[in-house]
Amino acid sequence: MASRGFPSSTWHTTDTILLKPHGYAADANELNIDSTLEYLLRDKQGITLDTPYGGSLVVHEDGHSYNYSYGPSGIPGLVRNRYAVACAAFAGIGGISFGYDQGVIANVLVMKDFLAHWPIGPWEKGLMTAVLELGALFGAITSGILADKYSRRHSIFFASIIFCLGSGLQCGAQSLNTLILGRAIGGFGVGALSMLSPLYMAEISSPELRGSLMALEQLAIVLGVVFGFWTGFLTRNIPGSASWRFPLALQFVPGISLCLGCFVLPPSPRFLVLRGRKDDALRTLAKLRLRTPEEAKEDPLIQLELLEMQINVALIQHATDPKDGPSREAWTRLFGRKYIRRTLIGIMIMFFQQWSGINALLYYGPTLVESIGMRGDTITLLVSGGIGIVQFLAVIPAIIFLDQWGRKPLLRGGSAMMAVSHFLIAIFIHLFEDDWASHTTVAWVAVFCTYTFTAAYGMSFGPIGWVLPSEVFPLSMRSKGVSLSTASNWINNFLIGLITPPLMEISPASTFMIFACACFGAYLWSTYVVPETAGVSLEDMDVVFGSEAGQEDSRRKFELERELGLHDLIKGLVASHTLDQE
Repeated sequence: MASRGFPSSTWHTTDTILLKPHGYAADANELNIDSTLEYLLRDKQGITLDTPYGGSLVVHEDGHSYNYSYGPSGIPGLVRNRYAVACAAFAGIGGISFGYDQGVIANVLVMKDFLAHWPIGPWEKGLMTAVLELGALFGAITSGILADKYSRRHSIFFASIIFCLGSGLQCGAQSLNTLILGRAIGGFGVGALSMLSPLYMAEISSPELRGSLMALEQLAIVLGVVFGFWTGFLTRNIPGSASWRFPLALQFVPGISLCLGCFVLPPSPRFLVLRGRKDDALRTLAKLRLRTPEEAKEDPLIQLELLEMQINVALIQHATDPKDGPSREAWTRLFGRKYIRRTLIGIMIMFFQQWSGINALLYYGPTLVESIGMRGDTITLLVSGGIGIVQFLAVIPAIIFLDQWGRKPLLRGGSAMMAVSHFLIAIFIHLFEDDWASHTTVAWVAVFCTYTFTAAYGMSFGPIGWVLPSEVFPLSMRSKGVSLSTASNWINNFLIGLITPPLMEISPASTFMIFACACFGAYLWSTYVVPETAGVSLEDMDVVFGSEAGQEDSRRKFELERELGLHDLIKGLVASHTLDQE
């Protein structure tokens, strides 16, 4: 449920009223609006209104702050909002592209024909993996500019074309340099999609389902990981280069699918408001909320949501120069006093997501599994392949309950479990790495610890790492903020991919201990720094961060809400009820 004025924990839900779909605006004009305040303040209590089509609106005693929801969260809400869910799921194909590459490379790097073509050592193996992250870094940064200039959908289409080009170079490579180039170009597309898909999902989601729909991005990534790993596992014994060219060629499937999907996905209503296309934004919002144009005019929640977007845009345009565009000033503003806390949250959630060690397990699963005593190609591949399956299963409850449980508890619990798992693995390796054959039970306990780590990650930093950056930034800075956050993901992903093989050569125990320390740092950070953003609309995130504490900003926002008619709409809804009661 979205909120304005103060968090949902302070709701006052006294009287429950069913709003009439017609006539409330006219009734509001007939009433003295100030009498509405007297009604609300009579017993210092708010009022709950049941809106048409199953929504609810809680108006507080000041007469203009409120909470609203289009319906239930969790599974009932996902079913109810099936069109928005379908659109978010299709945009999540970008996550499948990302995950597929992570999963397939773990097998390709150990395939016999691949190593026969190009024998590579630890540093070359790290470079093969890390060059994709380097390309993704530039893709994530560039996509922020494209998203604001050409729209979210067009940018997704362009990124998908680039990804397909890189995939073609990889599967058809006749030299190691061509393969590396293909991975760098494909990485550009992957990095752009990893920024654009969550951004688009956030902007089409209703407040009560935003966390669940955003978690679909992580589910898509994990699905891609599982599909990529087991595709490589099944093709590893095919004679000749087809064993690794075929799984690399399958990257075309999600790339082409997303290209075609861009022709049917609706535009982001928030982007349309940013471009001044109010009528188009209303039509798109109605479609996403499964309303006809006539029903949209009768549903006060759609009117409220659209007004919130307009107010946010007007407030930002008043405070900033709209001609800044992609200039350096527009980017450096992210590090100014108003946005620095949000920016650091976006950067650090991605830092801890990567330094938790998850991608080290995905990229070099067979190598890491061997370090905890597993022997034989089949057993090591099967055990490391199980990591993706566990992560996939763990993401499902996060999708269902993320908005009910909140972000902060999941981050704290997940980071604590991850730290303990890595610490135990490091201790086991330190004590028994010289004689795993005599301690097979301990080896399987270590395997179990990798699975508990993966499950904890799948329910915490995995999905929430994509949710938070798309939530915390205001509209005009959102695409650049998400782009910078995603760039943080790829910078740290690049470092993990580059240094993990040589670190494992030097000391496997120390490698896991580094990840344990990073997870412990994540626990402290999520406990003392991260705010709870569940149930807060994108337009109201300023309240969470206190970025409008100044009197001038507060007065300006209040004036905009009044000028654009938001206060009149809220009071008019209650006024309609008071007339019916008299």
